[in-house]
Amino acid sequence: MEFTPAPPVHRVLCADCGTPIVPNSANMCVSCLRNTVDITEGIPKQASISFCRNCERFLSPPQAWTLARPESPELLSICLKKLKGLNKVRLTEAHFIWTEPHSKRLRVSMTIQKEVLTSTILEQTFEIEYLVQHGQCPDCAKLAAKNTWQALVQVRQKVPHKRTFLYLEQLILKHGAQKDTISIKEVRDGLDFFYSARSHAIKMVEFLQGVVPVRSKASEQIISSDTHSNTANFKYTYSVEIIPICKDDLVCIPPKQARQMSNISPLTICTRVGNSIHLLDPQTLQSGDISSPVYWRAPFETLATVTDLVEFTVLDIEPDHRRTKGKFVMADAQVALSGAFRSSGAEKDGDDDTMDFDSAARGTSNQIYHTRTHLGAILQPGDTALGYHLTNSNYNSDDFAALEPGRIPDIILVKKAYPNRRKKSKARTWKLRSIAKEAGEEGETSGARGVVGRLGGRDQKKIEEDYELFLREIEEDPELRGAVNLYKASSDVQMAGPQERKGGKKRAQFAMEVDEAEPQQAVSTAEDEDEEEEPDFPEISLDELLEDFDEMTLGAEEDSEA
Repeated sequence: MEFTPAPPVHRVLCADCGTPIVPNSANMCVSCLRNTVDITEGIPKQASISFCRNCERFLSPPQAWTLARPESPELLSICLKKLKGLNKVRLTEAHFIWTEPHSKRLRVSMTIQKEVLTSTILEQTFEIEYLVQHGQCPDCAKLAAKNTWQALVQVRQKVPHKRTFLYLEQLILKHGAQKDTISIKEVRDGLDFFYSARSHAIKMVEFLQGVVPVRSKASEQIISSDTHSNTANFKYTYSVEIIPICKDDLVCIPPKQARQMSNISPLTICTRVGNSIHLLDPQTLQSGDISSPVYWRAPFETLATVTDLVEFTVLDIEPDHRRTKGKFVMADAQVALSGAFRSSGAEKDGDDDTMDFDSAARGTSNQIYHTRTHLGAILQPGDTALGYHLTNSNYNSDDFAALEPGRIPDIILVKKAYPNRRKKSKARTWKLRSIAKEAGEEGETSGARGVVGRLGGRDQKKIEEDYELFLREIEEDPELRGAVNLYKASSDVQMAGPQERKGGKKRAQFAMEVDEAEPQQAVSTAEDEDEEEEPDFPEISLDELLEDFDEMTLGAEEDSEA
């Protein structure tokens, strides 16, 4: 095999330094060519980038705020978009150079290429330093500044408790109706929802009309106007009033309206509240619905609420399974006031299984009452039931006074009670979420849960009692459980009292904080062990609970894995 030598490479001397080089169009070496031509000309070596400390987002051109972690590809993309002149060169490599986290500086190393002469491509590496400037994004500015809202939804219900708003808060969380809300403020009889756009407020009003019986009214106020362009700036207010009738309330329907509802008995109880009110006559199982427009044409008030319920002991019950309606079964029951037949020795020993009554109640406590009830499917002899004691009650209602005395029963049973189970102070295995409160908002005087109970003061204890009643309703009513989201309570979380729980972190954006459902410590005493367990106590199974994935927990796990 014959060896063929390679053709000789002709070299020339550099025009500046005289170094032998391969001939090119400039007849200059790379070093001299780099000193003569600067391909980074037109690209700034220093720039600034905006960062919002509240929501931890960076400003991405043109006006988009993006969440990006330090030295992430997203942040590198934002930094490159801030540079001018990159469209005239070819970017081959870019990466971050480590800097101190508190230095407020970002350093990026870049390698670019550019054709400087004919068939001559020059490559150069250089650094760019970014100054991190702290500011506020528009969303955080709306939360921090006053009078920046454009629409307001005022939700009111004139009742002496907060159970309706506790339930409404869970419905809002389940359907994500709070995502457009920039602020929520608690007032005396309800909540105020603030929005940056009118369409968001209208969407909230439509949501409320679909889940609770309400009536709404809209108004507007002019803020500024321009006569030259014929434009004006308005603030819109939507007043939403919820019907002041809640679940398990005793209601006396006006006679005229009762005749229109298939001649139902005027004395009924409210069994469910949706976008209309569902009323039931416990004596005949006759039911009827009252929609919001029908109610507001002739409004009426409740005779008694759940705070007026009295405990009764079921002595005997005879259900009539031929008369059923849904989950209700008609039954004849014999009841007596709780503790009616306890001996004087039991009172002296301080038996906790019975209730203490005042002297007026003791005079008639051993009387047996016969009544008809709709709870024949769940009540057994010896059970405890809550009901309204109409014999010893006096109501300020003309409709109730117009009823015939023979149509007014002595007792109306409403629901079954589980006194022994709740005396054990057993911690619940589930919890609820609530909308986190804004830090430093006007009118805030306490660290209470969510958006309900933030006013504090004398009503704080009453709100805690309403919250406990709401939790018991969730346990005892499967239909109500299906309307809200329940989450598994972590086993390593120590249950603390409501007064010990404070709000979430100070964040300008709306977030979620978790409320532990009835944070009671599981303390067992000898007296509790002697008490009987209710075998049919409504336990919430694990299948009904959702996993609570906290964003902060997930972020910590990712950092630990890294």
